[in-house]
Amino acid sequence: MAAERLSMRTTREILRLKWACGRSNRQIAQSCGIARSTVADCLRRATDAGLTWPLPPDLDEGTLETQLYRPPGPPAEARPLPDWAEVHQELRHPHVTLQLLWHEYKASQPTGLQYSQFCVHYRRWARTLDVCLRQEHRAGEKLFVDYAGQSLYLADPQTGARIPVALFVAVLGASNYTYAEATRAADLPAWIASHVRAFEYLGGVPAALIPDNHKGAVLHPDRYEPDVHPTYLDNVLSPLMWC
Repeated sequence: MAAERLSMRTTREILRLKWACGRSNRQIAQSCGIARSTVADCLRRATDAGLTWPLPPDLDEGTLETQLYRPPGPPAEARPLPDWAEVHQELRHPHVTLQLLWHEYKASQPTGLQYSQFCVHYRRWARTLDVCLRQEHRAGEKLFVDYAGQSLYLADPQTGARIPVALFVAVLGASNYTYAEATRAADLPAWIASHVRAFEYLGGVPAALIPDNHKGAVLHPDRYEPDVHPTYLDNVLSPLMWC
């Protein structure tokens, strides 16, 4: 029996209720006035298409419908597949994305997987890797702090010159509530000042700070007894102990 083809407005609402609100299929079916089997079919099609929430802002109704209800093509098993271990390794390099690797794959294998299926197959393969320890966070307990990725740049509107800046990021473990700011430097004074502004923005302080091995936080990394920078300890960590 052919699957019921939903309007894309209803489809978006199903995905929002499931992936953003965590509703059950029964609750979604009641809210949208459709059968639970229809909800399950819609979610299966979205997963097979490699969709995630929120949907890309440039994904129009026609493209979304095509991704969900495209005619079946050749079996994926009959198409040439990439070396997923090599793909996984390449993703560790800066600025390398799945989309970039898919373009390289399609250039050498024109009849290969489309991008959405490329992502689905990679994620399915990645789930076979060793399971990492899942961290449980309580509200307000931990704040993770670090400088993110490669240096960014501001453009001088008068001269067009690019001014390098560092991106400081602080993320609460339980909610993923995030504070970020760009600073002209990533030295110790900037590191301390960014913490102060992050606390002001969040309206409080966490029970614990979790910095990476930034030189403003840790002088000598060690799994058990890292050598914490004395200025960071005196001006940020020690005051937290008395809050």
